[in-house]
Amino acid sequence: MLRSILILVLALSSLLVGLFFGSADLPAGEVLWALFGQGSDTTLAIVWQLRLPRIAAGFACGGLLALAGALFQALLRNPLADPYILGVSGGAAVGALSAILLGLVSLSVSLAALLGAFAAIGLVFALSRGASGWDMHRLLLTGVVLSAGFGALISLLLTLAPLVETRGMLFWLMGDLSQAQTPWLDWLVLLAATLLARGLAPSLDVFTLGAAKAQSLGVAVKPLQAMLYFVASAATAVAVMECGTIGFVGLIVPHALRLAGIVGHRRLLPLAALAGGSFLVLADTLARSAIAPQQLPVGVLTALLGVPVMLFLLRKA
Repeated sequence: MLRSILILVLALSSLLVGLFFGSADLPAGEVLWALFGQGSDTTLAIVWQLRLPRIAAGFACGGLLALAGALFQALLRNPLADPYILGVSGGAAVGALSAILLGLVSLSVSLAALLGAFAAIGLVFALSRGASGWDMHRLLLTGVVLSAGFGALISLLLTLAPLVETRGMLFWLMGDLSQAQTPWLDWLVLLAATLLARGLAPSLDVFTLGAAKAQSLGVAVKPLQAMLYFVASAATAVAVMECGTIGFVGLIVPHALRLAGIVGHRRLLPLAALAGGSFLVLADTLARSAIAPQQLPVGVLTALLGVPVMLFLLRKA
């Protein structure tokens, strides 16, 4: 219970930090008045048009990535699995970069990324079915192979792109919340995915004992695996559509929670969503303010923060 309260406090604190800090130095009082529609036009624009949508999108995307990471780690029974392991991000990147190369606007780029991600999800699932049905080992190998293929296509698109488009393409690949378009959709998907995943928690706890033992205890293993794959992949697809490819959130957060003693999935999954959202909002706030007025891609910050944190967690484990 204490850990849950601390994570909830962290989530609320991260939202306040993201609201009060950024590339523009605004007094806390002005920010508070702006929330009630009072203040200069500049302050109102910064708070309502820049910071609040970015905070909302960052928290939702971080929650989706952490939730997807926890589900993939349970599905593959590997604590080092992350949301991008099965090629979802590669398919989204090919779709988004193709749209940028064609000169489409930001919302069209997001839709192209979403279509690319879902195309990758369907392709991996279809190719991983063998004569004996759906197989987890074939799923993993198919995802890894397709990820390599998507990587080659991404390199090809970057090579063909005009120099003026390359910066935008690289920013998308490194993760960027400045172009967040639909934070409300991210929140709806996060809520739905969390509720659905939490409903699967009892079966997940049994599944961690092994597929054979779970089946002997009455768990429908194949449908559970398919449900986990599609929920985690859909959560990843929506997050990548909104913020590009941001690494380490889905890897570190569930791993850290398990090391903190939170192993039951009924608690782990919603707490992973809260902690992942907090982590991404704090990282994005640092990316906006570290070398203001210039802004860094948030994916660079999550990698720079994630590598030492992950090494520390592994050493503690």
